[in-house]
Amino acid sequence: MNNSAPKLTQTPQQISADWLACAGMRPTRQRLSLAELLVGDGQDRHVTAESLFESARASGEKVSLATVYNTLKAFCEAGLLREIIVDGSKSYFDTNMSDHPHFFWEDDARLTDAPKEQLVLAQIPDAPDGAEIAKVDVVIRLRKTAR
Repeated sequence: MNNSAPKLTQTPQQISADWLACAGMRPTRQRLSLAELLVGDGQDRHVTAESLFESARASGEKVSLATVYNTLKAFCEAGLLREIIVDGSKSYFDTNMSDHPHFFWEDDARLTDAPKEQLVLAQIPDAPDGAEIAKVDVVIRLRKTAR
């Protein structure tokens, strides 16, 4: 007989609802659906609006690409996601809100976390008068080497 205490686990729907609630966001059907795809399994991920749109459609969710973009922006404004812009035009959205660097894999346009303990910034420039540094994003571009 197993005498250990039962594990209390949340469903992906509960995780998603809690995620929205912690930011005070109203849990609409589409927000809940997209939140579940982003954080429902408890794993951090990097998505583009297009990749999240495809995942939503594949799961049967009826959502427009514009709604996905708007929802991702709302999640960022609520402090639930971090937007990482690559090449000035391509946006990735990160569920890991801690300060950490990224690898951008040029060969397949993929963003992954880089080990933050290996990054050492000796100094960053002072902000100009009348400005403050809001954040520092470090994106290290990689390409596969020929063997």
